[in-house]
Amino acid sequence: MSNSSSITQFLLLPFTDTRELQLLHFWLFLGIYLAALLGNGLIITTIAWDQHLHTPMYFFLLNLSVIDLGSISTTLPKSMANSLWQTRAISYAGCAAQVFLVVFLASAEYWLLTIMAYDRYIVICKPLHYGTLLGSRACVHMAAAAWATGFLYSLLHTANTFALPLCKGHVLDQFFCEIPQILKLSCSNTYLREVWFLLVSFLVVFSCFVFIFFSYVQIFRAVLRIPSEQGRHKAFSTGLPHLAVVSLFISIDALAYLKPPSISSPSLDLAVSFLYSVVPPAVNPLIYSMRNQELKDALRKLMAGCFSKAINFLSSAHHS
Repeated sequence: MSNSSSITQFLLLPFTDTRELQLLHFWLFLGIYLAALLGNGLIITTIAWDQHLHTPMYFFLLNLSVIDLGSISTTLPKSMANSLWQTRAISYAGCAAQVFLVVFLASAEYWLLTIMAYDRYIVICKPLHYGTLLGSRACVHMAAAAWATGFLYSLLHTANTFALPLCKGHVLDQFFCEIPQILKLSCSNTYLREVWFLLVSFLVVFSCFVFIFFSYVQIFRAVLRIPSEQGRHKAFSTGLPHLAVVSLFISIDALAYLKPPSISSPSLDLAVSFLYSVVPPAVNPLIYSMRNQELKDALRKLMAGCFSKAINFLSSAHHS
């Protein structure tokens, strides 16, 4: 038995105890991590570089890619390092930082996805008011509000969790530090405070979902009234990727937190946590780039420019 004041580290759940599979896990996660870095990094660079993409939709998409980069960087590198060095340990401070960042980035992403739904609603349903309702100042304020709300929410959440006395060991049944797993180590009835906080969080997430759902009901009604097929295609091409990202994000989170306790097991929890912590940040860039012609064209121009500069540099270096 121990209490939280004497805990200096936590032990995370490994994916496997076999050395060969540990190395396979490392290389698999490394590939996913590099793909997520590349995809989100290209979106951030392309939007920042191309003046034509300096619009509210792409500004919010840039923020989403930054969140995805931070999200996947919070969990995967530590898991890869543990597999490579055959350890399970994470420091108390490192665990607290991981909890804070996971909650901060996840909550900020919920708010940002809600704002992006509002952006799509205004541009399709109220295009004449788009410049007024979503000017540059308004976009910056909304993005800042999403980040600030996520920060404050996570700060309260993390402080509330680590204020609980922990006396049931220091082993977490998860490959990263997660609040539900830490609560299992608590020996105090004050965990009800955290349960209440989780209930409030669910209500907030549910309200975001309802707002997004009704926004898209109005969007689809407006799109179906567009007379030209080209106009409908353009409207769908900007709205459907966001809807796909929202559906992926919410469905995986619902699977993680609303699954019946009767089917819960460490291996299933591990698989589900992998889905919601790794899959969205890695897949989101692909979803947004598949149907967005403007983004693909800008990316081609950026790559062509970089390739041309590289050729010129190598040519000048060769002649010198």
